[in-house]
Amino acid sequence: AAEESEKMTTKPSYQHAPNVPSEVEISEGAIEKLVRWYAREAGVRNLAKLIDKITRKLAFQVVVAQEQEQEGTNQDSSTVNETKNNWSVAEDNLDDFVGKPLFTSDRLYDKDPLPNGIVMGLAYTSMGGSALYIETQAIHRVKVNNNNNDDDKKSNRGGNLQVTGQLGDVMKESTKIAHTVARARLASYEPTNDFFETHDMHLHVPEGATPKDGPSAGVTMVTSLLGLAGGQPVRSDVAMTGEISLTGKVLPVGGIREKSMAARRAGINVLCLPHANEKDWDELPDYLKEGMEVHFCHDYDQVYRVAFNQNDERDHKK
Repeated sequence: AAEESEKMTTKPSYQHAPNVPSEVEISEGAIEKLVRWYAREAGVRNLAKLIDKITRKLAFQVVVAQEQEQEGTNQDSSTVNETKNNWSVAEDNLDDFVGKPLFTSDRLYDKDPLPNGIVMGLAYTSMGGSALYIETQAIHRVKVNNNNNDDDKKSNRGGNLQVTGQLGDVMKESTKIAHTVARARLASYEPTNDFFETHDMHLHVPEGATPKDGPSAGVTMVTSLLGLAGGQPVRSDVAMTGEISLTGKVLPVGGIREKSMAARRAGINVLCLPHANEKDWDELPDYLKEGMEVHFCHDYDQVYRVAFNQNDERDHKK
């Protein structure tokens, strides 16, 4: 039994087939780049196809070079060496073999802190999750006359919310809830701030061509609205997910594993998760949790303290 266990845990050794030049190789960095930017699915079928594509191109180049050598084609030594150098596949020349990356960076914003009204959320996808930015802008309502008519006053007040980003019905409902929660919490945090009364809000979820739905961006939307209303930027190392109730309770969501993978890919090291998802976090493998500071939140006030760097030590794990 011990011998069988040893055989199963021993890594297979890969060697060059006969007549394959030693210059032919695919570096570990190239494989990692393939996994991250070309083949994010859970299985390895697409990764295998990409590696097969590389090896076919390498085989063709080697055969051509060998035929030229056998035919006695006149080539100086520098040209021969240059050809052999092209047989090594690394990160810098991977595009020559498999084309441009299928996936781009998970970060739309590299600025620290983020611009006011911008927050990174997390979404579940079949490719291991993705970053989901929430962007908010305000349009100031300018008073059009000086009459004291009550109807004129009402028409000049803001408070409207417009949403874009090809959102589904559930996510559209989340924007309305988030808007109400944000207005209520701003009145609590800053009683003299009338930003929501004097401005119309536009909330957008990039990318506009990608359909999106689900309730798990609620806390992210509230944070985006409050950051803009209060003139407070959100930390760029923070990402969050969680449904929000009308009273500000943070409700559990699914896809914690995939969302954690997305956060790690994006270089995030601080996560805000619903408290009810703590058991899901505990079940994750150590390599996903390593170096990650996680805050489990019951109420939006806890999310607010983390996002705007007013941290409370009681609600997090490392």
